[in-house]
Amino acid sequence: MTTYWCEHAWLPSGVAERVRIDVAEGVIVAVASGEQPCGTRLPGMVVPGFANAHSHAFHRALRGRAQSGRGTFWTWRDRMYAVAARLEPDSYYRLARAVYAEMVLAGYTSVAEFHYLHHAAHGQRYADSNEFSHALVAAATDAGIRLTLLDVCYLAGGFGQLTTGAQQRFDDGDAEAWAQRLESFSPARGLVQVGAAIHSVRAVPADQLPTVVRGAGDRPLHVHLSEQPRENEECLAVHGCTPTELLAAAGALGSRTVAVHATHLTPGDITALGECWACLCPGTEADLGDGIGPARALADGGARLALGSDGQSVIDPWFEARALEMHERLRSGVRGRFGAGELLSAATAHAASGWTGPGVIAPGRDADLVCVDTASPRTAGVTGDGILFAATASDVTDVMVAGRWVVRDRVHGTLGDVAAALDTEIGALWR
Repeated sequence: MTTYWCEHAWLPSGVAERVRIDVAEGVIVAVASGEQPCGTRLPGMVVPGFANAHSHAFHRALRGRAQSGRGTFWTWRDRMYAVAARLEPDSYYRLARAVYAEMVLAGYTSVAEFHYLHHAAHGQRYADSNEFSHALVAAATDAGIRLTLLDVCYLAGGFGQLTTGAQQRFDDGDAEAWAQRLESFSPARGLVQVGAAIHSVRAVPADQLPTVVRGAGDRPLHVHLSEQPRENEECLAVHGCTPTELLAAAGALGSRTVAVHATHLTPGDITALGECWACLCPGTEADLGDGIGPARALADGGARLALGSDGQSVIDPWFEARALEMHERLRSGVRGRFGAGELLSAATAHAASGWTGPGVIAPGRDADLVCVDTASPRTAGVTGDGILFAATASDVTDVMVAGRWVVRDRVHGTLGDVAAALDTEIGALWR
C-alpha cells in the first residue's frame, strides 16, 4: 500500500484540506481529511481524473489548419475527410499515441474514441478487418490512458445516399457486417473496453438501426444526435420525425445510450432522452458553429451529463467544464446555471463510457488522480472549488491512472516530448 498526502483534495463532499489517500493495487482503499503530513506529498490540489467521453483522435491534425476563414460544419467536414483519406494503421497509431498523451497531460484518464475509420482506400478490406482498432488500442496503452473503443456503424453518405470518397473507408456495407466485425474484435489489453456507436441517423438507414442496437448488446452505445439543424430538417422530410424520435422507435435510447452534442432538440426530444447520457463538446460545438445545446434542460429532465473534446480544437477538460456553464450563461442570460460540483461530475463522467471505477476520490474507487498547480499565474489566489474556473491543462503537474503515475512534473513518462511527436505526425499528414 502507498500513502499520499494532499494539502487539498476534491472529495465527493467537496474540497477538503490535509487529505490522506491510501492506494493499493490501483484502487483507493482509504481516504481521510484533517490528517497530519505522511507518506508521499502531492503538490497543489488533487482532483479525480477527467473523462473524455467523445473523441475523434485524428481530428487533432486539423487544429490551427481549419479554423480560419468562413464556412460551416459541412465545409469543415471536407477538410476532415481529406485527413481521413491519408491515414493508415501505422500512421494513425503514431498520431493517436501522441494525441492520447496530450490528453493525459491535460488531466484526462479515460477516453471514448468514436472510431469510424475502419478500412483501406476505396473501402478495400485489410487482412484483419479491425486493423485500425488494434492501432488505437496500442496507442492508448502506450499513452497510459483508459480507452473505450466505440466501433461506429457508418453506412450512408446522408439520407438515401451511398457513401463516396473517404466515407467508403467507414462503410461496412450493412449493419449485420458491422456487427460481425464488432463481435470479432477482442483486445487483450488491461485498460481497454469495446463499445458501439451509431454515427448518426443520416449515416445509418432507419431499417438498419435495430440491427445496430442488437449488435451493441450490453455495451455502451453512443450516437451523434441533432448536431446540425440540417440533420433535423432532412430527417423530418424523410421520416416525418426528429432524429431522437427515430432512435426511440428503433429501441436505441436507454441507460447505456450517450447522445453526443444533442444541440437542436425539441421539448419532446429532451423528455425522451431522460434515461440517457448527453455528452456535450462545448469547444468543438463553438469551433464548428454548431450552436449551444440545452444542457440545463437535459439535466433537469433526468439526462446525465458528460463532456468530450470531440474535434480536438482544444484538449483541456478544465476549459470544457467551464464552457458548459459559460454557454448556459450565454443561452439564458443567468449566471450559476451549474454548480462547481455538477461541472466536476460532468467532467469526470467515466461511467458514460462504461468505466465505473474512476471518477471520484473515495474508498473502493480506482486510483485516477490529477494534481493541479495552485500557484500558477492562472490559479494564484483561487480558493476551494474555484479551481475549476481558473485552471487550464497547462496547470496539471502529475497524473495517476489506475495507481500508476503516467505524468510527473508535467512530463509524460513514456513519450517524453509529446509536442515533437504531434508536430512530426501532423506534418507528415499534410505533406
